This record gives sequence, C-alpha cells and structure tokens, in this order.
Amino acid sequence: MTDHPTILLIGTCDTKWAELQHTRQQLLSSPVHPSPSVILLDIGREPSHHEEITIPHPSLPSPCDIDIKNDDHEPKDWASLPRQSYLEAATARTRRTIAHLRTLNQLHGILALGGSCGTTVATAAMRAACPLGFPKVMVSTMASGDIGPYVEETDLTMMYSVVDIAGTNSILTRILDNAAAAAAAMAAVQFRREQQQQQQHHHHHRHPQDNPAAAPELQRAAPPKRIGITMFGVTTPCVTAIQSLLAASPTATEVFIFHATGAGGKAMERLVREGGLDAVIDLTTSEVVDELVGGVLSAGPERLDAAAAAGIPQVVSVGACDMVNYGPPGTVPERFRGRRIWEHNPTVTLVRTSPAENEEVGAFMVGKLRRAKVPEKVVVVLPTRGLSMLDVEGGVYWDPEADGVLFRTVEEGLKGSGVEVVRREEEINDPAFARGLVEGLGRATVSTIPARPNIDPSGIKHSTAVIGIWCDISICRSAVTAASIRRILIP
Repeated sequence: MTDHPTILLIGTCDTKWAELQHTRQQLLSSPVHPSPSVILLDIGREPSHHEEITIPHPSLPSPCDIDIKNDDHEPKDWASLPRQSYLEAATARTRRTIAHLRTLNQLHGILALGGSCGTTVATAAMRAACPLGFPKVMVSTMASGDIGPYVEETDLTMMYSVVDIAGTNSILTRILDNAAAAAAAMAAVQFRREQQQQQQHHHHHRHPQDNPAAAPELQRAAPPKRIGITMFGVTTPCVTAIQSLLAASPTATEVFIFHATGAGGKAMERLVREGGLDAVIDLTTSEVVDELVGGVLSAGPERLDAAAAAGIPQVVSVGACDMVNYGPPGTVPERFRGRRIWEHNPTVTLVRTSPAENEEVGAFMVGKLRRAKVPEKVVVVLPTRGLSMLDVEGGVYWDPEADGVLFRTVEEGLKGSGVEVVRREEEINDPAFARGLVEGLGRATVSTIPARPNIDPSGIKHSTAVIGIWCDISICRSAVTAASIRRILIP
C-alpha cells in the first residue's frame, strides 16, 4: 500500500500529448491531501518519446519498475495493424495494466482522454478491470451522444470535451482542469477507503479476541445481507412494500434497487458475478421482453444467468412482462400499430405483449432457471391478477389470456427441475404479493426446508413474516427443523 493516492492517466501520446501533459500537471498539483502520483499509460498507435510517460508504447522499453506482463503473441507494432486489431491490442494491454496495478494496491483512480478510438479502448478496459465503485473518469468527444456502449452497466463517469481534444485552448483546459480535480478527489476518497479497510484488517489480526474465527464465543455483529431488487415505475409499490418488510427483519439487510432499463439489469447481473449480492428478488424481468421482442431496454441474452450460476437465493417474478419498451411514439415499429399502445411519457411508449410473445418470454426464463446451480434456492412467484399497474382488471393492459400463457409456460417448463413455482391470486403491487415474495426469499435461503406455497399471507403478522429469512445457512442445515421454521413464520 502506498502512502498517497495513485492515478492512472490514459491517452494517445502521439496525438494528444499537450493535453495529456497539461492534465498530468493538474493532477500532480491538485490541492487534495495527500497529493496523488500519476502513472501515464500511452495507448497511441505510434511510439512517443517523452520522459513523463510511465508505461510507454509496447515497442519501447519501459523506464519504470511496473512489470506489465505482455502476451507473447501481442503485436508490438501497432502502427501497422488494421484499426480494429490495434483497438483490440490496446484494450488488452490497458486492461492488463489496470488489473496489475490493482493487484499491487497501487491504483486509486483512472482518468482517460480520448476521441472515438481512445474512448473505445479506455472505457472497455475500465469496464472489464474495475469493480463498481472504483473511480473512473473519461473525458471524451463522444460523451454528448449515446454513451450506453461506453458505460454499459458500470458507474463510469463521462465528461464531454465540448471541443475536440486536438490542441489546448481556454475551453478545453478548463474542462481538463475540472476532470483532473474530480479524478484527484475521487482517488483521495478511494485511498482513504482502502486505508481504513487495511487498518480494520490489521486490528482484527492484532486483537484476536475481536476476531470471530479466533473466538467463536465473541461473535461480532454480522454484516448486513445484500439484496438486489429489480424495479420499474409500474412495479414500484411492490418494491416499496418489500423494502418495508425487509426493514422489519431482525437481521440487517442492505437493499440495492436496479431500474430495469437494460443497464440496470446488467448492473445487477455484474454485481452478482462479483460477489456483491447475497440474494436477489428479481421482481421486474421486463428486460427479457425487450431482448426477445426488440424493445429498447434489453439487458442482453445473459439476463437471469448470474444468480442461477452463483447459487445464491433467487426469487423471480414476471413484473412488467406485459409490455415492450420504445422511445417516443414515432419510434414504435409499424408492425405493432394494431396493438394496445400506451404513451407512458413523451420519451417512453409501451406496447402490450401478445400471448405468443409471452410464451417466448416464459420459455426464455425456464431455460435460464433450469440451469440453476442450486435449484432449491430458486423460487418463482406469479401474480395471477396482473403484472404491472397497467395490467390489472379494468386496466389498459389487462389481458388474462396473454398472462395465462406466460404462467403456464413457466409452470410446465419448470416441472421436475427442483425450482419452486407459486401462483398467487394477487396483482403484482398488492402488499400481500410483496409478502409472498419475501416468504419465498425465506424458503430460498433455507433451501433444505420444504416449500409451503399455500401460506395465507393475510394470517401472517407484518413482523413475523420475515423473521426466519436470514438464519445462518450452516445453522439451519444442522439444527433447524421444518417444524421450527413453521413456528417462526406462523404466529
């Protein structure tokens, strides 16, 4: 661990040297305390010879002691490569550099400058090598348009350069100064965070009486259980009710709500893969609809993969699967003109799903959940009285036939899989349905306890419905019987 923050500055030194040099100096003279050091990584196609470059073009020897292990097959002469091959090589080298520095605990933030190619390289590497919450800033000529492909599911910060990064001027230098100040401050926070974590680690080892592993009789308070929940505006009341129920649990929980806009689902999947969530209530799976039908809020074909692969408790529902999402009304494809179309707001237009589309959605979900690592930890809960605020009796999207196809496809497809499927005679935003989801989470967590899908939620007290959720799994498997769990859940 260093005694000051370190920032990785990334850019093409052959085309943007003056701008990188200015930004480097701004970082070094930052008023934050302690002031950062800067590692400058050159990703230019042509080699540049400047003593300030810490990690030069791969064709040049490195003047520093940072040993970036190169792929033996990696081309060194980037200038002779086709553009796409150069981008791939530069991205791979940048990704390895970031990963190496993070492994050494010698990196606390990243700042990159670039046009279209530089932005492509730097953002791809940051997305791949940096966890959520790690400081990463991109000053780009591309930041005023569609930045989705650059940011994806991450918290990457984009700053628009306004003018091209092609020569310093009064506008660009102010923007670069702001970017440097932001990156330096972020890195300082990350540095302090890592220092605190290291101090806590040393404290636990120096004082074994505080270490639960060394002194089981002196168990410290367990960290909160981290639960991811997916939400749309049309499923918000259900999520609010779930939050209230979890807050009433005697065990601390930390809730992460993901807006199911494509990037939200991707972010949750990524966080699960990184080990950042202990359980998932995947209430709003509408991104699957957009992936299959062609809407604009798809989270990609990997949706529903991560939790199933990780084997964590997973409660899945079909929230907002009654709709396909598009932009303004004029963007809705002509083939949907005969459908029920709802203008949610001036920039979001919804198309009601058909029975055939719902069958496809159900089959997609079945295919994902049947591959669950621990099927007993997966519970599917179906709201038979409606999938969203719009899909309720008398609502503009009320369609029992289409919903019924979805329910039957899921039920029949998961028979014999070990995954529990529960029908509840409520619409998705009914508080009783939220209680059913939380009960399902309890059963998924204590996966050895037999499923009890016929619990009457009206007879369960608000506080006792969640008492049994977060039993320690090892204790539950060895000491807690099904009868005792029933006594916990049923007053």
